[in-house]
Amino acid sequence: MGIAVIVIFITLFFIGFPVAISILLPSVWYILSRGLPLEMIAQRMQYALDSYTLAAVPLFILVGNLMNSSGITTRMFNFADRLVGRLPGGLAQVNIFASLVFAGMSGAALADVGGLGQIEIKAMEEKGFRKDFAAAVTIASATVGPIFPPSVPLVIYGSIAGISVIKLLLSGIVPAILAVVLMMGITGYLALKRGYPRAERWPSFKEISQAFLPALPALLTPVILIIGMLTGVFTPTEASALTVLYVFLISALYKELTLKGVLDAFFETIKSTASVLIIVAAASLFGWILAVEQIPQMFSSFLLSISHNPIVLLAILNLMLLVVGTMLDSTTAILLLVPIIIPPLVSVGIDPIHLGIVFVFNIMIGLVTPPMGLSLFMVSKVAKVPINKVIKQVAPYYIPLVLTLVIVTYVPGLILWLPNLMK
Repeated sequence: MGIAVIVIFITLFFIGFPVAISILLPSVWYILSRGLPLEMIAQRMQYALDSYTLAAVPLFILVGNLMNSSGITTRMFNFADRLVGRLPGGLAQVNIFASLVFAGMSGAALADVGGLGQIEIKAMEEKGFRKDFAAAVTIASATVGPIFPPSVPLVIYGSIAGISVIKLLLSGIVPAILAVVLMMGITGYLALKRGYPRAERWPSFKEISQAFLPALPALLTPVILIIGMLTGVFTPTEASALTVLYVFLISALYKELTLKGVLDAFFETIKSTASVLIIVAAASLFGWILAVEQIPQMFSSFLLSISHNPIVLLAILNLMLLVVGTMLDSTTAILLLVPIIIPPLVSVGIDPIHLGIVFVFNIMIGLVTPPMGLSLFMVSKVAKVPINKVIKQVAPYYIPLVLTLVIVTYVPGLILWLPNLMK
C-alpha cells in the first residue's frame, strides 16, 4: 500500500492539487483503508509541529518581512552599490552582492526575490539594463539565501534529520560565498561581452563610509548570529528571536517602520508560516505511513544495490534532486525525501551535515529551473516579464551554480571546516 500512497500523491500533484492536499488525501485514505483510528491523523500532524527547533521558522520569515517594511533593504542595496558598482556589470554585480548581504537577514530565496528583488530590478532598469536580464540575475543570486545563515530550509532539514542545526547553518557560509564569487565572475564576462553599464569611477573612501554607516546595523546581524552560534551563546531558535528583536531596534533607529508596516509584516508572516507548517504537518503523517510500509528500507536496498561508492551515490543524489527541485518547493522536498534518501548515504560514510548543504542547494537550483521553478514565477510577476524571456537570460547562470554544486558535493572539507571549529 505504500507504493499506492506515493502514486496517488504524485497523480494529485501533477493534476494541479495543492501540495498539502496532495499529501493529505492519500494519507487519510491509507488510515481509513487500514482501519486505523482517525485520531491518529491529528496526533501525527500535531506531533510534527511540537518542535522547539521549528519555532525558528516563523521568526526568520518575520525578519524578512520586517526588513521589507522598514527601509533596511534599501540601505543595504545602496552600500552594495557603492562597494561593487564599478565592477563590469555595475548594478548586476550589486544585485548579486546584495543578495548575500540580505541572505544574512532573511534566510529565504523567495524573500530575496519578493523584497530586495523589486529594488534591484527597478534600479537596473533605470540604468539601462534589460528587465529580463535584471530578473534573471535576481533569481540566480537569490539561491544563496537558503544556504547562508539564517536559513529556513536548513532549520527544517536539521529538525527532520535530527542533526545540529547550528552546524548546518555554519556549514553554508563558505558555499554561499563561493557561489556569489562565481556568479559575479560570469556577470563580469557577460557585461564585457554585451557592453552593460557600470559606475563611472571607483568611489572614494568617504563615499563608501557614507553608505556603510547607515547599513552597518543590518550588516552586523549575520556576524552576531555566527559568533553567537559558534560560541554556543544561543541556539538557532534563540538566534531567530534575537534577530527579530534586533530588526525592531534598528528599524526604530532608522525611524521608517510604521505601525501599518509592522501589522503588514505580521500578516504576511502568518500567511507564509501557515503555508509552510501545514505542509510540515501533512508530510509528517505521510512520512510515518512510508516508514510503516518500510519504503525507506526498500529505497536504501535499491540504492545500495547500484553502488556503495560515495562518489557514485552523490552523483545519483544530485541528478535526482535537480529533477525534484524543478517540481517541489524546498519544504516539501525536505520533508518527503530526507527520511528516505539520507540513511543509505550516511551508511556509506557521507557526513549528514555535508548532505544537508548538497540537498538544499540542489533544491535552490530547482527554484530557477523550468518548468515549475517557484522563483521563475515570482520574478516574472515582480518584473512583469514573460517567464520564457527570464529563462533565456538565466541560462548562463546555471554554469556557476552547477559548478558550485559540484565543488560542494565532492570537496566536503569546504563545508565542514567551519562547523568543526565548534567544540
